[in-house]
Amino acid sequence: MVDFVPGVNRHAELRTNLAPAPSDGGFGVAIVSAGTYDVAITPGALDHVAEIIRRVAPGHRYALVTDSIVGPLYAERVARQFDAGALVVCTVPTGEAHKTRDSWAAVTDRLLDARFGRDTTIISLGGGVVCDLAGFVAATYMRGVPVVHLPTTLLAMIDASIGGKTGVDTPAGKNLVGAFHPPAAVVVDPQVLDTLPLAELRSGFAEAIKHGAIADAAYFQFLEDRAPALLADDPAERDQGGLARVIGESVRIKADVVATDEREKGARKTLNFGHTIGHAIEHASGFALRHGEAVAIGMAVESEAAERAGLSESGTAERVRNALRRAGLPTERPASLSAKSIVAATVTDKKSRAGAAEYAVPARIGAMAAADAGYAVRIPDALVLEVLG
Repeated sequence: MVDFVPGVNRHAELRTNLAPAPSDGGFGVAIVSAGTYDVAITPGALDHVAEIIRRVAPGHRYALVTDSIVGPLYAERVARQFDAGALVVCTVPTGEAHKTRDSWAAVTDRLLDARFGRDTTIISLGGGVVCDLAGFVAATYMRGVPVVHLPTTLLAMIDASIGGKTGVDTPAGKNLVGAFHPPAAVVVDPQVLDTLPLAELRSGFAEAIKHGAIADAAYFQFLEDRAPALLADDPAERDQGGLARVIGESVRIKADVVATDEREKGARKTLNFGHTIGHAIEHASGFALRHGEAVAIGMAVESEAAERAGLSESGTAERVRNALRRAGLPTERPASLSAKSIVAATVTDKKSRAGAAEYAVPARIGAMAAADAGYAVRIPDALVLEVLG
């Protein structure tokens, strides 16, 4: 059995060609250090996850937070690994519209009613919404208890579960109430992607494209070239080795960025590429679009605005749009949303300063602009309106 020790990177390079779990009941594991915790990537991990959780975040009792879609698929598979009575399952309705203070209250009240104490460990099982919500429960319950993330979507595997950002949405905007609360560990089982709807896989792929655009031109080229094979309609026809590389490379990039700037004072702002406009579109649309779809539009708009403003090399925006198109992702604002409503929503984003939106934009594929200004730039609203059309 592979020993799992938090905060220690035992691999000089991430292994992206993952081996199946050994037949003796043990399991192979690729590990990426994210500073104070590790991200373990291994096929079949959900069948062994209790052992990892008991090592990195032992608790007297455990609360598994999931949603109404993922729960019926995987909650019992995890729960049966714990002693009877040691774990309760808290299920919330699926979707961004339910990442609210009401859902946070429902979960915390359930734990209080069941007399869960400070020796509780929270386990998230689901996509980005569940990761954010369960993390916020962990950050605030009894003034903070450990959380372990078991992400079940590509977006959650490579983005939401890593970095310690937690929170809920409010009528005023997305993630405006939350806390930084790093997990004790993140355990990724790539096999669960076989049950993920293609639209959700594409949504997560948008974050992978972002990672390449901000930090690794070769990885971006790989995503651009291989998108159709990686996102085939039939899971059996997908390039599984390529998807393993996507998970591994994106985890590496995000973990490296977060490890250098956990509280988003500088370099971590690069991860916001596409998110100023993306979050505005989500908010203005009432979360009618998936997060990755909104971020895809955000990257297309922000890279074009940056190029017109002289912040990006010529051709950068077209490269971004091409990669998004090849992945089947949108690049234009929805016709139902006005450009003015989107720009107005950027002011309520938590990244805005002094009432003005800030953007993180690429200088070229693989490198970000404004390193000397903390990677945050202001682009005139008039120019953004022009690009939005």
